[in-house]
Amino acid sequence: MSDCPADREFLIRTRATITGVDDASTGEVIEGAAIHVRDGLVVAVKPFEDLRTDHPDLPVEGGPDAIAFPGLVNSHHHSGLTPLQLGVPYGPLELWLPQFRGMRYVGHRLDTLYSAIEMLESGTTTVQHIHPGLTGEPDTWTNLSNKVIGAYRDIGMRVSFSFMIRDRNQLVHEDDEPFLSGLPEDEAAYWRPKLAASRAPILSHMSWFEEQKTVWAKSDPDGVSWQLAPANLHWCSDDCLSAIFDTAARTGSKIHMHLVETRLQAEFARRTYGKSAIRHLADLGCLTGNLTLGHGIWTDPEDLDLVRNCGCTICHNASSGLRLASGIAPVNEMLKRGVPVCLGIDQAGINDDRDMLQEMRLAWALHREPGLDTFRPSAGHVFRMATEHGAASTGFEGRIGRLDAGKAADVVLVDWADIARPFIDDSVPLVDAVLQRSRQMAARTVFVGGCKVVADGRVISIDRDMVLEEIGALLSAPFTVSETEARNRTARLVRYMADWFEARYPETSPPSYRFNAIAGQA
Repeated sequence: MSDCPADREFLIRTRATITGVDDASTGEVIEGAAIHVRDGLVVAVKPFEDLRTDHPDLPVEGGPDAIAFPGLVNSHHHSGLTPLQLGVPYGPLELWLPQFRGMRYVGHRLDTLYSAIEMLESGTTTVQHIHPGLTGEPDTWTNLSNKVIGAYRDIGMRVSFSFMIRDRNQLVHEDDEPFLSGLPEDEAAYWRPKLAASRAPILSHMSWFEEQKTVWAKSDPDGVSWQLAPANLHWCSDDCLSAIFDTAARTGSKIHMHLVETRLQAEFARRTYGKSAIRHLADLGCLTGNLTLGHGIWTDPEDLDLVRNCGCTICHNASSGLRLASGIAPVNEMLKRGVPVCLGIDQAGINDDRDMLQEMRLAWALHREPGLDTFRPSAGHVFRMATEHGAASTGFEGRIGRLDAGKAADVVLVDWADIARPFIDDSVPLVDAVLQRSRQMAARTVFVGGCKVVADGRVISIDRDMVLEEIGALLSAPFTVSETEARNRTARLVRYMADWFEARYPETSPPSYRFNAIAGQA
């Protein structure tokens, strides 16, 4: 990004430009348009011939076959290499997450660049990065955040950085020590210091957060935002939540909190508090307009009314809910109530990558409930999830998410020929055509703040092939003794955890969804 002139001025010629989505959830389209960009901002979106006449000497990007739309926002993301790539098969969340403790790691910068490559090449220009957690001392935390944020900025993405905060129940739904005391002593001795190191020192975290938020607000306010991320209700005590929400209120910060992603998380809240997780947050005074709830799969109508009334946003992670057998979020009910819904790819999308347009297609298709006159999300609804609503959830609201005058020139170009070949009827709305017919990793050219970061479908701000080769070489090396021990001990730990969950949460309730027909029925 450093070699992109801050005062560059140019035109982006298009066949058509989708500037945003209107209140009717349809695309706002300008045919034959060009985007006038200056100083990283959109100056105007007008017919190309008019802008060319007014500015005959400006360089022209794009072309008469390009379709432009606002840079997409991945509003819920954690890390680079996918768990599947690192040997962890997808399965129920409670027994999937602990397996991460046995995975290998290539380092913060390489891991971040890997997923950033996929995001940019699919048209994602902004990401909500929720780091799995912090260990060690503040200097270590700063080194981590600097490497992650630096990688995003070097490749050309905007980033809202946060880190998951836990102060209890890191393995199962009880305090760590009672669970550890039930393990063989050598297993407990191995895990006890590791859990202690990752248990959040809340006040230290809040102090460090305020310091880093101030540092980045001064050094890169357009490219970097900071948020707080309480990990989930079962991982955070009420005192922990109060400290986080107080800090957010004092610093004017956003909060992104995982909530009721699984049936067991919903059941934990009812057993522990005698009410839903949403109601408990409301009673604590934590349902506020600066809060985004990640997942929200196991919410009921009363929960959604509370969310609507508080002005919270929900981040829908469609692929994650399916791949982890967590369930399908009631997105239609959210939309009907006017709850803002944004979109995240989480650890990976349905193709085990970060193709945002693919995630958008899945979200559109997943919520097409049966019926002749049933409410279903439109293509415009889904575009808004991935643009404006995502922008608001990441702290860049008002600056990105639309291609209006004064907004950042975060622009994605796709080729109309790829969408329309061999034919598409003129009656098909452009937003529908782009959503339904875009190819995998469809972005041909991407600008972030007026800087070109993808050309001919490949990132150009870094050496992408070198990054991929370096990752491959690191992970092809033989396991070290400590890596082998971590993998073996993790496998045993997961078996103990499975026994705990099976004993505490017997499968007695009906599934969250079922087949529409049963064999043998008429």
